[in-house]
Amino acid sequence: MPALLSRLRSYFFYVPMVYLYTAIMGAGSLISSLFDRDGRIQHWFARTWSKMILGTASCPVTIINPEKLYVGGAAVYVVNHLSAFDIPTLYAALPFQFRIMAKKELFRYPVLGWHLSRSGQIPIERENARASLKSLMKASDTLKAGTSMVVFPEGGRSPNGQLQPFLGGSFYVAIKAQKPIVPMALIGTYEALPMNSFHIRPRAFQLVIGDAISTAGYAPREMDKLAALAEDAVAELYYSRSTIERPATEPADEALRHAQLTESPEGQG
Repeated sequence: MPALLSRLRSYFFYVPMVYLYTAIMGAGSLISSLFDRDGRIQHWFARTWSKMILGTASCPVTIINPEKLYVGGAAVYVVNHLSAFDIPTLYAALPFQFRIMAKKELFRYPVLGWHLSRSGQIPIERENARASLKSLMKASDTLKAGTSMVVFPEGGRSPNGQLQPFLGGSFYVAIKAQKPIVPMALIGTYEALPMNSFHIRPRAFQLVIGDAISTAGYAPREMDKLAALAEDAVAELYYSRSTIERPATEPADEALRHAQLTESPEGQG
């Protein structure tokens, strides 16, 4: 009976309220985009929308190590992707304006997609190499102009709560702009709303911030090596606090990975 009541609460209260908030706040964001040149008003709408969703679903978020967020300027903040709750959690928690690199499919949704396009978020189209490169260069220009980027380097939500391999595109952006990478880990969003589910289970979230990783000395062709470094940092933050079990790693693969990560980037030619 408790499980049935929880599902009914999700289907007939939580989910309809999320759609209502999205329609109202999305419309406000679209209207503000007509005169909001620097995106501050649109970001306020996104942040307020996020807080409304988390408040209604009884999912408060706490930042662990908030002092590590600040690196003296713009940065690329990389974070694991677990749930539809991830974007609202990041908007509600992060106390500064940023832009998101997201897969092109999100930009096709009514209201949400319109907001993403009008507010300067960066669509990534992996099937089209030329379009993808154009998006990466746009993200690099955004960083150079002083606005931070938030990216999900896994490329999509995890189906089982475990970290998926990191793709190199966002690290190419960081190297081109010569901006640091800040690893972050979301805890609890998978348990609250896993992929392909509409059953919201209220719980507290954590956003854990790690030490910044410098891009100095890296060339764009070394983006995969930098991705592996960031992946290890996010994995340590995540599995040290999450209820999700860390997958086993083959010893030979782990030894090879360690050897690759301990090489100096300047020694790569």
